[in-house]
Amino acid sequence: PMYLFLGNLSFLEVWYTTAAVPKALAILLGRSQSISFISCLLQMYLVFSLGCTEYFLLVAMAYDRYVAICFPLHYTTIMSLKLCLSLVVLSWVLTMLHALLHTLLVVRLSFCSDNVIPHFSCEISALLKLACSNTHVNELVIFITGGLVIVTPFLLILGSYVQIFSSILKVPSARGIHKAFSTCGSHLSVVSLFYGTIIGLYLCPSANNSTVKDTVVALMYTVVTPMLNPFIYTLRN
Repeated sequence: PMYLFLGNLSFLEVWYTTAAVPKALAILLGRSQSISFISCLLQMYLVFSLGCTEYFLLVAMAYDRYVAICFPLHYTTIMSLKLCLSLVVLSWVLTMLHALLHTLLVVRLSFCSDNVIPHFSCEISALLKLACSNTHVNELVIFITGGLVIVTPFLLILGSYVQIFSSILKVPSARGIHKAFSTCGSHLSVVSLFYGTIIGLYLCPSANNSTVKDTVVALMYTVVTPMLNPFIYTLRN
């Protein structure tokens, strides 16, 4: 099961970074300073949907570790192929529909003559700042769905790790405890980095977020976290 989730995570992050980084590099090199509205919406949809999919995949991976450590004798029975495939498919479908909702809400907005995006990619928070029409509905939907799509999975991961650490402390081997804490600690660090930046960006009112803050936070979860994941999920295991 872990390799199935890792395969999906790797596939996801290839497209996740491809959706934003090449265009950002082109801007930095001065080759292309513009993007069409349709391309901007497509980039926003891909970054939003793929980023949300990673939330659910991280939850599935945390649940897999929870079952493996807390219920080792029933691991193969609980983590069946059917369950694993269901978790993967559900993660992709739900997040695609979630991203589509936000994309449609952006399409209904009116944009002024100021069409310079204060960001290195078409982030939804950056686009809302350019809108002339009222964006309260967009911000309300972001806040409500953010609690369901971002905070809830984060709490599930924390709950899984509380149970994992409780089981680890019962292991008599000091070496086993150190190894388990080391592996889970690295994974939990990346989860905290990824979720922390997302929560700080999307669950705070857009008026309180400076352009520099938005850019730095987006850079963390778009570039830094995907760069660290291969080390965490490959070398550590």
